[in-house]
Amino acid sequence: MALIKEQDFVNSIANALQFISYYHPLDFIDAMNSAYIKEKNPAAKDAIAQILINSRMSAEGKRPLCQDTGIVTVFVKIGMQASFEGDLTVQELVDAGVRKAYLDPSNPLRASIVSDPAGARINTKDNTPSVVHIEMVQGEYVEIMIAAKGGGSENKAKMVMLNPSDDIAEWVEKTVPSMGAGWCPPGMLGIGIGGTVEKAAIMAKESLMEPVDIYALQEKQKQKDVILTTDEKLRLDIYSRVNNLGIGAQGLGGLTTVLDVKIKSCPTHAASKPVVMIPNCAATRHTHFILDGQGEAQFDPPKLSDWPSVTREAGDNVLRVNVNNLQKSDIGKWKSGDTLLLSGKILTGRDAAHKRLQELMESGEGLPEGVDFNGRFIYYVGPVDAVGDEVVGPAGPTTATRMDKYTDFMLEEMGLLGMIGKSERGQKTVDSIEKNKSVYLMAVGGAAFLVAKAIKKARVVAFADLGMEAIYEFEIEDMPVTVAVDSDGNNVHAFGPAIWKAKIAELSQKMS
Repeated sequence: MALIKEQDFVNSIANALQFISYYHPLDFIDAMNSAYIKEKNPAAKDAIAQILINSRMSAEGKRPLCQDTGIVTVFVKIGMQASFEGDLTVQELVDAGVRKAYLDPSNPLRASIVSDPAGARINTKDNTPSVVHIEMVQGEYVEIMIAAKGGGSENKAKMVMLNPSDDIAEWVEKTVPSMGAGWCPPGMLGIGIGGTVEKAAIMAKESLMEPVDIYALQEKQKQKDVILTTDEKLRLDIYSRVNNLGIGAQGLGGLTTVLDVKIKSCPTHAASKPVVMIPNCAATRHTHFILDGQGEAQFDPPKLSDWPSVTREAGDNVLRVNVNNLQKSDIGKWKSGDTLLLSGKILTGRDAAHKRLQELMESGEGLPEGVDFNGRFIYYVGPVDAVGDEVVGPAGPTTATRMDKYTDFMLEEMGLLGMIGKSERGQKTVDSIEKNKSVYLMAVGGAAFLVAKAIKKARVVAFADLGMEAIYEFEIEDMPVTVAVDSDGNNVHAFGPAIWKAKIAELSQKMS
């Protein structure tokens, strides 16, 4: 009978979270590299290149892949013959490990968890509590699957109660476009089918812990005398349908939207067909280990030679721009789809900062000293704390659609010139951008460490109490972005996927 010591459990959780913060699973890297090799859309190919380069940089520097270091989700399967030392509950043990990992001074991870979610939403400062699922199983060991799930992908989860005769693949094909690009494709889709609604959600999340193996399943399908299960057939069907949508990397249009589709299912009520779909982003982070009473879990780092040799260079079509003292006439020359390298000074701000700015203006109190958005750019980001000689930690973009409700206020009352974030904007925001002759630029989600290298100076200028949601001033040099919505309202997230969906359909027709 295995006796699991408290410190072994806590240290294993902490070490696992540090490990996955900077190491992608190699199966995911291989799948991303395959997507890079076959991608034909230059914008999507460059986005995947940034993700791969960022992954290698994070592995080398042992710094987070993404500034959103996630909400910790843990599946703990406890053998019936296993026992625990001490009086702490499993939830308390996991949270102790989370606390240790996220406050590690050598690689601090961003605290993103807020308490009182329907009210004050106060940051807990150590990323606890985590979400823990416990199952009792046969055996004497403790099996743990742990993930750090980013908010951008988690927010795109979808649930439906289908009729028993409804087509699941058809629902997924119809639903994925409604998710936009905030989940940072290409990634994975986890799908839970059956049970009850909450059971389907848990199965969907657990399925994302599995390795990328869709290519092996495709080969299995080709073999004679092999009968695929219902779930295997459904995986292949959904994989094909979703990639045929042409959404592509970061929603720019392209050949690969999903790297794999995972499905877990269980029996359900005869009148029910609950389905939950949860995407995993390009910062897929998870690992799996067993505690057998013989000490802490060990995590073997991959070799840097396992990463593909991918580089990117500024070509002739890339425009270098100094954002200081830009005019509307300057940005009016930029066209949707253009690649820019930005230099100069920009301000940052996320949901909490926007809300507070609007409240201060409505109350008549005015803006804090030193905060002036007139003629400037704002970057939607909540960076990781800096370590060593860094000026800032990993600082990739957050989902821009959450700031749509503040766009009119920022453009018309604050005089903001342009915005930088990830994913698409709503049509009302696109209309506002066109009306105000503004611009929206997209940075690649999942390339946070790479983006941070373009930030040469950083200082907090307001709302320090908001932690990572404070307003910073960044001085940047050659920060890579794509013009997503130009001043005429042309939207790459609208025309990019449409063009590539048509191209894929045309190619499929020729091949058939």
